[in-house]
Amino acid sequence: MSATALTLPFDRPSPLEPPEAYAELRASTPVAQVHIPDGRRAWLVTSYEAVVAVLTDPRFRLAPPGLESSGNDTLFQDGDAHTRLRRLVSKAFTPRAITALRPHIERLATEQVAAFAAAGPPADVVAGLAAPLSTQVIGDLLGVAIDERERFHALVEAVSSAEFFTADAEAAAAMAQAWNDLTGYAAGLVATKRGDLGDDLLSALINVRDAQDGRLSDDELIGMATTLVAAGHQTTRNAISAGTIQLVAENRLADAPERLDEVVEELLRDLAGVIAEPFPRWAHEDMELEGASIKPGDLVLVRLEAANHDPRHSGKAHVSFGRGPHHCLGASLARIELAAAIRALALRLPGLRLQVPVEDLVWVRGETDAGPKAVPVTW
Repeated sequence: MSATALTLPFDRPSPLEPPEAYAELRASTPVAQVHIPDGRRAWLVTSYEAVVAVLTDPRFRLAPPGLESSGNDTLFQDGDAHTRLRRLVSKAFTPRAITALRPHIERLATEQVAAFAAAGPPADVVAGLAAPLSTQVIGDLLGVAIDERERFHALVEAVSSAEFFTADAEAAAAMAQAWNDLTGYAAGLVATKRGDLGDDLLSALINVRDAQDGRLSDDELIGMATTLVAAGHQTTRNAISAGTIQLVAENRLADAPERLDEVVEELLRDLAGVIAEPFPRWAHEDMELEGASIKPGDLVLVRLEAANHDPRHSGKAHVSFGRGPHHCLGASLARIELAAAIRALALRLPGLRLQVPVEDLVWVRGETDAGPKAVPVTW
């Protein structure tokens, strides 16, 4: 592939298929220099081994050299600050606690699909199923009713469509404003919960403490609530929507319940990159990676989608939830929600059909998240 072609974003043959450039780069230059939209150079990582190496090597960090952290109170930071936060949050966000939610989430999915079907065709999978289900689940998980759904969706949408790499001052200001608005919303959720503690994740985060790490500060609590609200809603909504598109387009929806766990893992493998990619990394030391000489301060972009389609590692576990210290804490919850939605939809509406070709669906794409704006269907 010629150097002149290496400018992001790459064209996709279809919304659900990876760019053809990924296969070419994996074969020839798995760590390649590219230009990002604001004109800067970055390293694009496309092979399975190189992606795993970047995600697990502490020399690649979320903050560039010279900054001790990413400048926030969330899990999106490095080093000791991240380790402390992760340890505290993990005390509340346990696999056992999430697994215990499965029956409740399955019931919510069944009820939402029933309402979706009762409203009759034509219908929109995003507005009628994926968005309300993910909103209900994250609200129940945090123990706070999310009543202002239109405002909530608008806030999350603004954050997910923000541009990290832009030379446009107005766009940069919009990104900062979007995050500040969502943070303010999350602060209200935390304040509400403080006056009504219960058996939920947000209450557990408020109460969690230990001798080594103390407890979460107010800013850290708000930062965690912001992250959980944004990621818990947006990523799951996109996964349910895009997963439905893929199964319906391939006439596999009706058979999904018979091998549900396998189908979910297939969707997660295929949808990484289609709906989400991890935050960029910066190199903090000189190093060699797949023949590339990386210097401190270099920007590094891993592509989970490219790694998941690496033919040399097709039998290995996918990396859709990342690897290393920033492996997604919500992986178990995402699997449960996606499985519940697909199962309920397949049992109630096995003959679901798309009303438009996949190529004609409109997608909303940000730097790390993407999803269909609407998925018109009938049955």
